[in-house]
Parts: sequence; C-alpha cells; structure tokens
Amino acid sequence: MATIDLDDVSLHFRVRQRRRVTLKEFLIHRLYLTSVNPFIEVRALDHVDFHLRDGDRVGIIGHNGAGKSTMLKLLAGIYPPTSGRRHVDGRISSLFDITLGFEPDCNGWENMSYRGFLLGETPRSIEAKKPQIAEFSELGEFLNMPVRYYSAGMLVRLAFSISTAIEPDILLVDEVLSVGDLHFQNKARRRMNEMMNHASLLVMVSHDLESIKQSCTVGVWMDHGRILQMGPVVDVVRAYVQSTQGVARAPLAA
Repeated sequence: MATIDLDDVSLHFRVRQRRRVTLKEFLIHRLYLTSVNPFIEVRALDHVDFHLRDGDRVGIIGHNGAGKSTMLKLLAGIYPPTSGRRHVDGRISSLFDITLGFEPDCNGWENMSYRGFLLGETPRSIEAKKPQIAEFSELGEFLNMPVRYYSAGMLVRLAFSISTAIEPDILLVDEVLSVGDLHFQNKARRRMNEMMNHASLLVMVSHDLESIKQSCTVGVWMDHGRILQMGPVVDVVRAYVQSTQGVARAPLAA
C-alpha cells in the first residue's frame, strides 16, 4: 500500500545574497567575508503536515515560489527535510528533471540504462524494457548516437519514454510535459493518463487549474512554503481563484 507522511516538515536553504564578490572586496574583507556577502535563510517549506493514502489523487496549486516544486522534490527524496519526519512507502516515479542521469557522450541505449537505474530498475529489468522504450521514443537510428548531438526535443522524448516505462506506486508530476511534435504530444498525453490511472497515489503540480480538477480529487493550496488549504479539489481551486481576484475569504486551516 502506497503512503506518504510528512510530520511537521521544514526545509530551509542558506544562500549568499550575492553570487560574486570582487577580488578587491575579498582582499580587504577576507577575514570578514560574511559581512561582505552574508548568508540569508530561505524557508522553502515551513512546518508542513501532509498525509496521503492509497488511492489519493492530489493537485498542488499556488503562485510561483509558493513551494510546490520543492514539495515534490522533497517527496521524491531529492531534498531531505531540515527538520521533521518524511516517510514514504511505495515505488516512486518522478516526472520532473527527467534527463537527470544522462551521460552526454553515451548513446540513447546506454542512457536508457543510466536513467533506468536512477528510477530503481535493475540491469535485467531495464534491458527487458529497452525495446518498448525505443519504440515509444520513435528515435530509430538516433539511439545509436551520443545524446549530446540530440535536439532538445529528441532528448526530452527519450527521457520521457524511459521515465514512463516503469510502473510506479507513487507518481509525482510537475506541470504538463511538452515533448516533441503534436503527434508525440498526443502519445505522451495518453501515456501520462495511463500512468495516472494505474498509480496507487498521484501528486501533481500545475498552473492549469482545469487539469488539476480533472485529474485530482484532493487540492492543496500552498503559499510561501506553507499549506493554506487542503481538501476537496473543487473547493480549494475555488478559494485560490477568489484570492487571486481579491475576493475576501474566511481564514483557512492548514
């Protein structure tokens, strides 16, 4: 049974205010570099409680910088929490950063293995799936070429074909993918729908509120790293839309 539990989870980053310090500033202030370019703390997620069970279809909404994509990356295990507890049961497939693990000097067949291993495949299991990955990608002889020579569209087509070849318990989706031409986009949309239908648990981030309402039953409205509202997706989307239009609303529980 697939489950996700976040108990009072926070995720903070320490970043420099400025990307660069001049040589003169460094020579003069090197003993006091923190005063020249001090750290600032970014509260990406702040005291989040989030509990999902088998069958949940969850859509996360909010403005840019609300913490939506960061939430997905924490659920995927890319970011460990600064504080609190994260517990996930089930095999995860993450449909974001889908080219992660690719080696530019290796060909398409070899990168199927590298990306597959990151998704939890074994050498035997990914080898068995390579023919169907190749067929879905429609890249043909290009699979024998190093991927550094692929166009951006070809690279994403290969990455999408690999990432959607596994059968996850938990599917994490960040925005709707735009892959290749119209023909391939239609194929990708059908594949995405199949994965969403078969996954035990779905968590989806999108600015497309209609897609959220069609695909999800539970809505989560995030703002500045906090959950403002979680409940039936229609209610959460309505409250979010009203807030963007300046309509007053009652206080909402996290």
